[in-house]
Amino acid sequence: MLKELLAYIRPHRKVLVAGGLLGLIGSVAGLAMPLLAKYVVDAFGEDQSLAAPLLGLTVAVLVGAVVSAGGTYLMERTGEGVVLGARRRLVDRMLRLRVADVDRLKPGDLLSRVTGDTTLLRAVLTNGIVESVGAVFMLIGAIVMMATMDGVLLLVTLLVVVVIGGLVALIMPKIQRAQTQAQEAVGEMGAVLDRALQAYRTVKASGAEEREIAVVGEAAERARDRGMQVAGWTSLAGVATWMAVQIAFLCVLAVGGSRVASGVLEISSLIAFLLYLFYLVPPIGQLVQGAVQLQNGLAAMRRIKEIEDLPAEPVSVAAPAGSTPVGVRFEDVVFRYGDDRPTVHDGVTFEVPAGGLTALVGPSGAGKSTVFALLERFYEHQDGLITIGGRDIRDWPLADLRSALGYVEQDAPVLAGTLRENLLFAAQDATEDELRRAVTRTRLDDLVARLPEGLDTAVGHRGVLLSGGERQRVAIARALLRRPRLLLLDEATSQLDAVNELRLREVIAEVATETTVLVIAHRLSTVTNADRIVVMEAGGVRAVGTHAELVADDDLYRELAATQFLVS
Repeated sequence: MLKELLAYIRPHRKVLVAGGLLGLIGSVAGLAMPLLAKYVVDAFGEDQSLAAPLLGLTVAVLVGAVVSAGGTYLMERTGEGVVLGARRRLVDRMLRLRVADVDRLKPGDLLSRVTGDTTLLRAVLTNGIVESVGAVFMLIGAIVMMATMDGVLLLVTLLVVVVIGGLVALIMPKIQRAQTQAQEAVGEMGAVLDRALQAYRTVKASGAEEREIAVVGEAAERARDRGMQVAGWTSLAGVATWMAVQIAFLCVLAVGGSRVASGVLEISSLIAFLLYLFYLVPPIGQLVQGAVQLQNGLAAMRRIKEIEDLPAEPVSVAAPAGSTPVGVRFEDVVFRYGDDRPTVHDGVTFEVPAGGLTALVGPSGAGKSTVFALLERFYEHQDGLITIGGRDIRDWPLADLRSALGYVEQDAPVLAGTLRENLLFAAQDATEDELRRAVTRTRLDDLVARLPEGLDTAVGHRGVLLSGGERQRVAIARALLRRPRLLLLDEATSQLDAVNELRLREVIAEVATETTVLVIAHRLSTVTNADRIVVMEAGGVRAVGTHAELVADDDLYRELAATQFLVS
């Protein structure tokens, strides 16, 4: 993890060196102060002028403050750069993960890794590494100056510091472990809150506010408890550091006082030594704080690395998709969502000719939506063969494959932003004429005319300002603008009223003359005029035919049609 952490810092190493040098200069200026104080005391005792020593002391204070401030600014600026790089890298990886991996992760926890965990890297950089390096130099400088004052007192000081330092070293692994658990608890709290926010209206309609508040509150309490563990171990490390200096001070005062009384040591040297002893407090404190921050950063790095280690989809630029419709063939396809999950497709076989309208129908759980997930390669089938345009789906470059497909999901998601941005989401190069044509074909004219700013009106978070049917038509228009060679419609009319459903059926029929349309339908009225209908049941295909053929020959289809009053 330390190697991974340093990889984030490496691009900023020149600025870090500059900041470190400024910090070192500031430390040197600070180290001169106790020595100058000794000269002031000696001058006072010898009845000499205090002007020169006091002037030197003032200059040292001012130089140390200005230079240290410059070094601190460079460190903080670089820390923000490291956080930015980490966030970009993590977001890039998250958005390229396979759907199968994202499906098992929690959105709130992912957000916590991008926001909270990456922020810890800044503290690691400023307090955990760079300031620790400066602290080491200052510590060495103080020890050297203390050695010039009195070797015996230095030995007493080091003995106390080393003993307490050993105890602090034993605490550090506990801090890292507690910090990891605390960050996981914060991520879990985010996941629980995200669950409630994603179903906000359902929570309100169900009167479940108090219950959800309690659930989130329990998660927050767990995060607090974990945070208290971190605080406890961190406080213990801080107290141990403070004790080391205080005990060392008492020992030095006792031994040094006896040496001054015996005439071996000057009183000014003892005063200077005690000042240097207290100069050990900042670097020792920085080293302990740096070690704590490093443990926090390693814990954060471990969580970031968990995401970075997940396999990502290949990065590639899609070739022009072309305009020729493509056919689809499933041959003995076997698929399950995990080794411990039941089989969803068990020898699925059917064919969709290029061009025209083909429908997938059947009861819930038959595996219809999984067909689309496999065609988009959100998941990989375990056995059998899937071809698009006569080409094994696994031989298609992923970007080329998806550029040839238009996909309308069942819940027709609409993103926060303007209506125009949503329509052009999958086709940034679409012209204004193409945009207008898609709006007209999907009967969105009335909506655009009604909105205060037309296409440039914001639609709210998840399209909350649009009706369910409007969101569905936006999703279909978005897919059509992609000019797909294969259009996948998953329950494309489920939220439309009868009038708009009829209009959209006309649109689908029109589009089917230009490309291949594969639609999943629970409403059989949507697909009674389909060129072919594939009936699925229990992970397999039981029948293929037209509406009239299936009503005559297939019991399941006849039952589905009868329940929807499509047959008498």
